[in-house]
Amino acid sequence: MTSMGKTRRMMAVGLIGAALALTLTAPARAGETPTAAHGGQPASAEGDSVGWRLTPTGTDARFRGLAPVDRRTAWAAGSKGTVLRTTDGGRSWRNVSPPGAAALELRDVEAFDARRAVVLAIGEGEASRVLRTEDGGATWTESFRNTDPRAFYDCMTFFDRRHGLAMSDPVDGKYRILSTRDGGRSWNVLPGDGMPDALPGEAGFAASGQCLVSAGPRDVWLATGGGATARVLHSADRGLTWTATVTSVPAGDPARGVFGLAFRDRTHGIAVGGDYRKEQPSPQAGAVTGDGGRTWRASATPPPAYRSGVAWLPHSRSAALAVGPTGTDLTTDGGRTWRTVDTGSYDTVDCTPDGSCWAAGEKGRIAVAGPGA
Repeated sequence: MTSMGKTRRMMAVGLIGAALALTLTAPARAGETPTAAHGGQPASAEGDSVGWRLTPTGTDARFRGLAPVDRRTAWAAGSKGTVLRTTDGGRSWRNVSPPGAAALELRDVEAFDARRAVVLAIGEGEASRVLRTEDGGATWTESFRNTDPRAFYDCMTFFDRRHGLAMSDPVDGKYRILSTRDGGRSWNVLPGDGMPDALPGEAGFAASGQCLVSAGPRDVWLATGGGATARVLHSADRGLTWTATVTSVPAGDPARGVFGLAFRDRTHGIAVGGDYRKEQPSPQAGAVTGDGGRTWRASATPPPAYRSGVAWLPHSRSAALAVGPTGTDLTTDGGRTWRTVDTGSYDTVDCTPDGSCWAAGEKGRIAVAGPGA
């Protein structure tokens, strides 16, 4: 690739995309075997690498909740009630886990800055809880505990620092939506009148904190699986009324469906998923929408395996990353085609406006890419 072509490519995919482009276009020297930068994982046969830098977390918890604030500050939530926070770009992490939370499975975290964050614990009945901190994790307050044994909360999202939602698997045939207007200090169950009926066997997946995502001040999307078809539900009024659309991602089994969503604005979105069982293939594991989720198109070249997390690269209209237990994939055409750029195991991924991307997963793995990584 000429220097002019490389410059044009970097401009096309945005700030973090430029950093990735430099990594992806750098060939291995003669006689070398290409490897993933810093990650200790082999790259693809083409020598691609996303440039992940693994960070020292000091724990073996599995992190499915991830909330980077900027290139220096990030929060992660995981198994055994573990919450970590970094303020130096991942070079060190502080364990700020809520006291007495070791039995909880924390699957989602939403952070507003280095001091304020909200975490979601999943599970049946009282295992589903929301906790909030305003002092960087020094103290925590439980702001919601589910008392309905039929409910099982999976994910949450915030529109801004005050307004947010959490979703539960269907209760009485409809997804249950929890709402806050004060930054997670208090929560109320929204009326179910505007929620369409769930399909038999349908549910959400608490795999990456991305089964409920928002864009802008009012739009929110909910990903499903397990039913006859994998659907995405959309609300344009902060969860009061919803419409459901079938996607091309295969379902028809409790292990299959849409696991993660990402919207770069209120119209352009990407869905990833598949079958989370290791021995099962995951064809058509990606889909895209350009109309806010009213219609979904299958990716022409989808991710090659199950993917649970997806994130748009900062300031890019066409580049995104998808992650799963078998690797990281990159798209530079808005999710229509994907190629594997790293084979390390991650469950979730997110990027920040100032140009960093973060990924987290099993065995305490948290990695960062971008400026300063």
